[in-house]
Amino acid sequence: MSQIDELVERVERLLVRYEELQRTNALLEQQLAGMTAERDSLRSRLNAARARIDALLERLPEPLAVPDPSDKEAG
Repeated sequence: MSQIDELVERVERLLVRYEELQRTNALLEQQLAGMTAERDSLRSRLNAARARIDALLERLPEPLAVPDPSDKEAG
């Protein structure tokens, strides 16, 4: 095989590999976009849950003061 033929074969293999890498990259970009959207959705749900918990905590009555038995007044 001549050097030109070998070079042509190598270039063709490189082009095939390049196309495969482009397809793989496109798939990875799609996955990344999906995961980013999912992360953003989960963050939003987390913030909403936090807000609901904070609202519930605000509705709780203040704790009653329990007298300390060691604090005996004159008696």
